[in-house]
Amino acid sequence: MSRKLRVAMVYGACAGFGGLGMQAATALAGLLDGGAEVHAFGPGHLEPLPHVADSLAIRWHRSPDFVPDWKRLYTTWRWRHGAAQLAHDSSLGAWAAREIEPLAPDLCYVFTQVGLETLRWCARAGVPSILDNPNGHIRNFGAVYHRESARWCGARYWGHPTEAMVARVEEEYQLADRVRVSSTLAKSSMEAGGVPGTKISVLRQPIDTARFSPPSMPRSTSGPLRLCFVGSLDLRKGFVYLLRAMRMLGREAASLEIVGATGNRACRMLFAREREGLEVINAPGDPIPALRRAELFVFPTLEDGFGYAVAEAMASGLPVVVTDACGASELVRPGQTGWIIPAADVRALVEVLRDQVTPRRSQLPSMGMQARADVIERHGPACLRETHDWVYKLQSNAGSCIDIEQTASSSSSRI
Repeated sequence: MSRKLRVAMVYGACAGFGGLGMQAATALAGLLDGGAEVHAFGPGHLEPLPHVADSLAIRWHRSPDFVPDWKRLYTTWRWRHGAAQLAHDSSLGAWAAREIEPLAPDLCYVFTQVGLETLRWCARAGVPSILDNPNGHIRNFGAVYHRESARWCGARYWGHPTEAMVARVEEEYQLADRVRVSSTLAKSSMEAGGVPGTKISVLRQPIDTARFSPPSMPRSTSGPLRLCFVGSLDLRKGFVYLLRAMRMLGREAASLEIVGATGNRACRMLFAREREGLEVINAPGDPIPALRRAELFVFPTLEDGFGYAVAEAMASGLPVVVTDACGASELVRPGQTGWIIPAADVRALVEVLRDQVTPRRSQLPSMGMQARADVIERHGPACLRETHDWVYKLQSNAGSCIDIEQTASSSSSRI
């Protein structure tokens, strides 16, 4: 009798927390949907775990704390955040590979930055492997930070990714049998960086439309236009362009509620300077209250492979303004559920807010409800089935002994 398929997943962010953590959670949910024995190697998870009815179905292997807080705060890593990230991710990757080798899984599903050592083992052992790449190509990711740091901070960028991290991730691209991305934009970025398109697959991300839902009472359309931004305040997210646009609009035109922690010291200083005199509130934590107070969601990112915050805002009944550097822009129907603008273009954002959004302010609630309907249709639970079918087709083609039809029929109780 054939044994149950054994799958190992390596991830680098707390599953269920933040964009990267949500992608880890949805990947786990898709793997469980195959009825496999799933082992997860990484920094733990939230409880309850989004999209997973029973997290005990996963065999958790909690990683040690490789870079303790005192090292981040009181050594040279205080300024060299990229070096600290590299040390953490390479240590986690090496630890996971040591744990995985005696486990001898039939398939490995790993995330970029922490998967290299496991992918090397897979290549030696002849085990099929999948690499989940949440953003575009790592070189483009890094180029954005270097450009924006020079532009806004007048300083050399010492954050993530370092050149050593770029080399690490590019080796992951090379070793993986398949690469998963969440948008055609991310796939195009990978191909532009030299990754063969034949090994890249675009799989949609499911959104929790029960948690992210419209408010019970209609949103007010009086006073300044109420904007919302959810995301970390670092250079890649483009927050400074939104603040500059608000200043050009005028203090009385719009208010902004931000849900996101500030990044490094340079970003904190930049944010403090650019928000001066504007109606801006920053309250890190649960984004749902802010999403329900807002009329419009603005996401001025300069590079995002998907952008969970955009889809979650749409599920909350908000129209969105998003840049063409965001994978979730593929969800937006211009003029019907939101607007797409060029990245790093303050004037384009001002023009949309002044010439298109403001005259149609009374229509924003109906646009938001259409946005929610689109998310429900395209990013519902069926996305987990797509992940299951893609993952286990790869395993089946690799000659696994697992009975795919039998495990698929047992999956409904897991999700």
